[in-house]
Amino acid sequence: MSDGPLAPKPTIFVLYGATGDLAHRLVLPAIFQLAIAGLLPTDWRLIGNGRGDLSDEDFQERVRQSLELFGPKPSEGPWDEVRARLRFAGGGFSSSDPGTLLDTVKQAEKEIGDHPQLIHYMAVPPAAFGPLTEAIGTHHLAQGSRVVYEKPFGTSLQSFTGLDRIAHETFEEKQIYRIDHFLGKEATQDIHVLRFANGLFAGAWDRTHIESVQIDVPETLDVAMRASFYEATGAILDMLVTHLMQLAAEVAMDPPHCLEPECLAIVRESVIGCFRPLTHADVVVGQYEGYRGTKGVAADSRTETFVAARMWVDNERWDGVPFLLRTGKCLAESHQRVSVIFKDPVPGLPNQPTGQSVLGFELSGDGEVQLRLVVKEPGVSESLGSTTVAIPLSRAFPTPSLPAYSRLLHDVLMGDRSLFTRPDGLAHVWEVSDEILSDKPEPLSYPKNSWGPPAAAELITPDRWILGQ
Repeated sequence: MSDGPLAPKPTIFVLYGATGDLAHRLVLPAIFQLAIAGLLPTDWRLIGNGRGDLSDEDFQERVRQSLELFGPKPSEGPWDEVRARLRFAGGGFSSSDPGTLLDTVKQAEKEIGDHPQLIHYMAVPPAAFGPLTEAIGTHHLAQGSRVVYEKPFGTSLQSFTGLDRIAHETFEEKQIYRIDHFLGKEATQDIHVLRFANGLFAGAWDRTHIESVQIDVPETLDVAMRASFYEATGAILDMLVTHLMQLAAEVAMDPPHCLEPECLAIVRESVIGCFRPLTHADVVVGQYEGYRGTKGVAADSRTETFVAARMWVDNERWDGVPFLLRTGKCLAESHQRVSVIFKDPVPGLPNQPTGQSVLGFELSGDGEVQLRLVVKEPGVSESLGSTTVAIPLSRAFPTPSLPAYSRLLHDVLMGDRSLFTRPDGLAHVWEVSDEILSDKPEPLSYPKNSWGPPAAAELITPDRWILGQ
């Protein structure tokens, strides 16, 4: 475990939805990764909360199974030490009935002593955020604590406004951490580092030099065991108004006054206010063939499993530059790619390939920075071609990277909110998306292992998607 002046103070995590899919796949493995890295407090407890009535031993076994499936495996870290700190509080948690959570928290405080900090983590559907927040206030667990809300923070402008009101009736803004794990990825943070710290790009990050920006997150997976969640959300809520728009803000933000975390957060939120509201003409939605046959999906479901959008940023820097966003299930390849396409030089060279000056950020895994350039082909001819050089971030430096969830959980422990979303930016995201959410287009059918409906390619003409060319 971590020790020394930068170690987080003793902590009690309360994980709401501890037996659910999100906790199983992402949150619990992230905490174990922090244990391996020595970044957890010297003393801590994790209390899983749910409607069931598991024993501590049953919950510990579930956590072990999560690690076996999603890693790191228990054998790769201090499993016995972590297991001893896991507790379960059953019976749910509501304003009228706290179940066993209050007693379990009191026992953990007694074991740790010295007034540990309390972190509430809501790994539950958005509909449960409000009631759980009210229950935390009712049972006096809010003072001095921190709360982590999973995305999406709301499901519409109206629900966001209501949830934001409830959150601020219980917590101060400085206590609230609205997580978007794409902001915790190593390669996402390199977007602004490469731009602001390198003269090669710093002076060319505007409409004069950039043709378009593509943010593309195709997935080969289907909805699998998450069908009920997906039926309640769809690709627009699950990805477009959360991850993709936050990534667009990372690319589009103006230079901050400094590179301190607070300055970066302010300019990221500010540029979201310049996003032009999407209309039906800006968006194509699709549904993969066979989706309606999935268990838990309605036979006449109109839920979209694919969305492509053409978005504009209405400020001087980006006037006329399209931001092209795309994501979907059951597509031909899996990527998490941000591509900045630079304009071709004028007049350039005879017979040079066009559209080949591209700075790319692959966000998946440990991340990779890619640069595509026009070069002379080897040999006696003067033919020109293009090639890509790549910098894998995992091999560029000796220090290991942290998975996004682990990085963000550590930021919560340390009280650093710079990589978390804020209410002013989120309010505008919901305004930008209001028309397409309040009146969703009819999804177009597309075959599995394709690049989605053909209309998605027509939407961005004369541009072309870099992935799938």
